[in-house]
Amino acid sequence: MTELLNNREYKKEQLKKLLLRIHEGEDVNKLKEEFRAVLSGISPLEIPIIEQELVKEGISAKDIAKMCDLHVELFREAVAGTEELEEKDLPDGHPLKTLYLENKEIMKDAEMLNLYASTLANTKDERMRKEILGVLEEIVDNLKKVGFTHYNREEMLTFPYIERRGLTAIATVLWTKHDEIRFMIKRLAELLARREEMSWEEFVEKFKAKASETAFALSDMVFRENNIYYPTLKALLTEGEWKAIRQQEDEIGYYKVNPPMWDPGENVKPLHPWEIDPELSVEQLLELPKEVQQALKGQPLEFDKAELKREGDIDLGTGYVNVEELKAIFEALPVDVTFIDKDDRVRFFSPGERIFVRTPSVLGRPVQLCHPPKSVHIVNKILKAFKEGRKKEATFWIRMGPKYVYIKYVPLFDENGNYLGTLEMTMDIAEYKKIDGEKRLLDWRD
Repeated sequence: MTELLNNREYKKEQLKKLLLRIHEGEDVNKLKEEFRAVLSGISPLEIPIIEQELVKEGISAKDIAKMCDLHVELFREAVAGTEELEEKDLPDGHPLKTLYLENKEIMKDAEMLNLYASTLANTKDERMRKEILGVLEEIVDNLKKVGFTHYNREEMLTFPYIERRGLTAIATVLWTKHDEIRFMIKRLAELLARREEMSWEEFVEKFKAKASETAFALSDMVFRENNIYYPTLKALLTEGEWKAIRQQEDEIGYYKVNPPMWDPGENVKPLHPWEIDPELSVEQLLELPKEVQQALKGQPLEFDKAELKREGDIDLGTGYVNVEELKAIFEALPVDVTFIDKDDRVRFFSPGERIFVRTPSVLGRPVQLCHPPKSVHIVNKILKAFKEGRKKEATFWIRMGPKYVYIKYVPLFDENGNYLGTLEMTMDIAEYKKIDGEKRLLDWRD
């Protein structure tokens, strides 16, 4: 027993020496093999203890954070599961590979959160406490972005494909878990911001417990995604579906990765959820993870076969509506819209809420004649600036009795950059200026 303890103490000392060598500037990659040999006999639970000793010896918390990446990477290698093999099969820039890579970053940050929360609880030095708090604030700020990027891409871009195939329960469970994690991270940020409102002991105790809970939830989600959800996506989605996802990803953004563009080829057509055949073949079902197959037993899948585009629909680029629906949409908008074509003639005005009077007699009229003579020269200047591409908007706001009217003009162009006309949007913002605080969807009452 004494020999075992001595051996462990020896390895702990060796690890401390290696970490100190990194601190002194040695190349991390050159030390990997030495780290691997030492770590093979040390429990991951001992790492925070060793790093705490290093903090006491004067190594800054930010340096410890850099070292943390290495030991997390080595432990990931030691317990690598199917996700590593799956990731290697995928080309760079493939949306599924990007999700795997993001999960590595999420896992690192979850472990760092837990590590520094524990370190903070055991630190007595005021200067070190301040430094560790700074690192924790940075970690929590980063983790907030997981919900905006990684989880959001899954919910908006991948869930529709499995929902279309009848696997709505998987999406529902994951989304629920995502929201729980979002709330945990938000709660951590609030706790950090309110730490002066409580005693140090109370704050540290609460933060350590919440950080541990959050780190576990993040790690658990990584496991669920890597071992259940991503293999499900790989079994079901075709290259065309992945191509459509890749074309939309940049708009949402990524978590600590910057994937290159990936394209399976010009001959592969991007497929959106409404364009796929939702029925699953026997082969596809057999390729699903065992956990998914088990969940589907005895539950017939309800494939979503609804057609998106109907006869008579207008293709608006971001969806399809018929003329009656389009009229109703404009009527419901809390904004007054008027369109002036490239020849400066009024072509359309919305039928709903109106700030300025519009009657059908205005249609076809030159916009210059719709304004008082004293302001026509300004109207012409605005239109000239729009047509020449010198201005992208013109905004004004005026008081009209109880109304506070906001007016915005924007030029419109086709995909080739040709000027199509100008859109005028007018809105009474008086009521909106009174809004304070929040009212969320879940606050709605019947």
